[in-house]
Amino acid sequence: MPLTRRTRFALFAGVCVLGAAAVTGYAVTGRDPGVPPARDAGAPACARIAGAAPDSLGGFSRWDTDVPGVAVWGDRDIVLRCGVTPPGPTKDMCVSVDGVDWVVDSRQSTGTRKVIVTYGRVPATQVVLEGGEKIDAALIDLSRLVAPSRQGRHCVDSP
Repeated sequence: MPLTRRTRFALFAGVCVLGAAAVTGYAVTGRDPGVPPARDAGAPACARIAGAAPDSLGGFSRWDTDVPGVAVWGDRDIVLRCGVTPPGPTKDMCVSVDGVDWVVDSRQSTGTRKVIVTYGRVPATQVVLEGGEKIDAALIDLSRLVAPSRQGRHCVDSP
């Protein structure tokens, strides 16, 4: 059966609609979350950290992304970037969670946004947490995730 001009147009329009839906679906699933990789994101430890990131964290689902060393949950409610420059000695607040020292970056943090970086670990891992207490609980899971990376220095004295 020969295709008429109208049939060809209808098929073309249908393909365009399906293509647009595929592109929109690609953007929504977050293959590119708009988060650049850190300088040392290609380190083997970063591949392990990003690859072992849990499917959900702080009540948020993880995006699928191809960005090396990056894991994202929710609508960028939690963003992990492995391979950032390790912090040096600092007067910023430092906390230890399950044996992992985290420095709160006071220059980048606000009342509703916390930027924390592992201390004494190479490569260092930065996490941006948007929101409140529910997200703070995610720090326990994040600490388990980065704990296998050897810690060479501490900002909190061990008991």
